[in-house]
Amino acid sequence: MATYYFEGEKILAPLTINSNEPMFDADTISLKKQRAGQNAQRWELSFNIVSEDPSNLLVNTIANFDSANTMVMPQIKTIEDRLTALGTINASGSSGSTSITVSKTSGNSGLIPKGYFIKFSNHNKIYMVLSDVDLNGTGNTSVNIYPALVSNISNNSINLKSSTTIRYYRDISDIKGITFSDGVLSDIGTINIIEAL
Repeated sequence: MATYYFEGEKILAPLTINSNEPMFDADTISLKKQRAGQNAQRWELSFNIVSEDPSNLLVNTIANFDSANTMVMPQIKTIEDRLTALGTINASGSSGSTSITVSKTSGNSGLIPKGYFIKFSNHNKIYMVLSDVDLNGTGNTSVNIYPALVSNISNNSINLKSSTTIRYYRDISDIKGITFSDGVLSDIGTINIIEAL
């Protein structure tokens, strides 16, 4: 995994990226399954950190607990290693759609690999690309994303790399403080963040 940071502190593996999408599940009298979603989704991340400065850690866990913050969205290393996209990449799509139109121009090239997290310039939601996006050549290409668009995009740029920032809240189950395990080493336990929608 590349190095990612949470409020200035290095994120350690393992990192859990969970898609929370409420779903109803019922069995019929003939034991067939019926499932229905609500078209709502958010990303939830869990990880530990290593702290170089316990004072920053303590202040951040208490003072910034109630407000939404941002950090670079962690990517899976093998997927991130395949990213070669260059240039400004624009896309269009309608709210509720799981397919966007990406413009391939002479100003962009390379590949956005499937499984890569992206964000659009006009709103804060994080999306995942469901198939490889080859930007070489010109014209338009259709790309499937997850989840469905929460807002229209019209020739909005796709944010990649350090521009793909997740806006989040700390989970209220996290501790608001710090634990010293031997008087020197400090730990705040597992950090759980929830995408701020």
